[in-house]
Amino acid sequence: MGVVVVLAVGAVATGAVVRFLDSLDDEAEPVRCAAELDGTSWYLSPEQAQNAALITGTAVQRGLPGRAATIGLATALQESRLENIDYGDRDSVGLFQQRPSQGWGTVAEIMDPVYSTGAFYDGLVEVPGYEDLEVTVAAQAVQRSGFPDAYAQHETRARAWASALTGHSPGALTCHLPDLEAEAGDETVDDRAAQVSALAARDLGMADGTVRAADDGTVHLDAAALGGETATWTVAHWAVATASATGAVEVRAGDLVWTRADPTWHEADGDPQPEGRVTVGLVTGE
Repeated sequence: MGVVVVLAVGAVATGAVVRFLDSLDDEAEPVRCAAELDGTSWYLSPEQAQNAALITGTAVQRGLPGRAATIGLATALQESRLENIDYGDRDSVGLFQQRPSQGWGTVAEIMDPVYSTGAFYDGLVEVPGYEDLEVTVAAQAVQRSGFPDAYAQHETRARAWASALTGHSPGALTCHLPDLEAEAGDETVDDRAAQVSALAARDLGMADGTVRAADDGTVHLDAAALGGETATWTVAHWAVATASATGAVEVRAGDLVWTRADPTWHEADGDPQPEGRVTVGLVTGE
């Protein structure tokens, strides 16, 4: 397979992307997620955080280096603001603004974020030495955008999120989310656990049996199944980044816990989690 050389111009103008992301950075106590790098917090909306979790998780599944996730995140930030949009320049759609007319797939395929993320990485791994290239050069080799230098401006934000979501920056990813105690509806523990399991399989490739519901309203994820020293924090940060979708109200890793009530990683009550386990507390209607 040769290097992808199709045209994919972002639907959202470069300046508009930056203004939108800056607005997240400037808000006071909004609903938002953050990844910290070198003392600076880099913010995304919960929807963007969920898409970042998928993009980074796909790189983890494929055994790609963290640099690949940084490139993928910077590309999606520029192309779509990390939102799975159904419009764009000419026939561009999806997270990476891929064009059906240029051979990326059908509209339905490209609008599937799993497919579009996989297609991006299929192109990236064919770029010789992409790990050592500047982000904008590597991204442009795949995308062939009309704004070839635009990707660079998202590199630090992308690197912060890639580092957190690959588990290399423990305790660096948090989300400030609304209280859900009164919004559980009729969903049971099993319902919520099924959502966690489905997303963990999609984003991280976690197989059946690695996500288990308990009777106390928690779900245990066997992070050790991913392998590697960073697996626990890969899963823990993924669980926080996807909490808006799963209804998670707390995530425990080691002796630390994130909760909606106190959305920073802090010392948990009780015994630490067993090594390699991440425990997610869920809101249910039971």
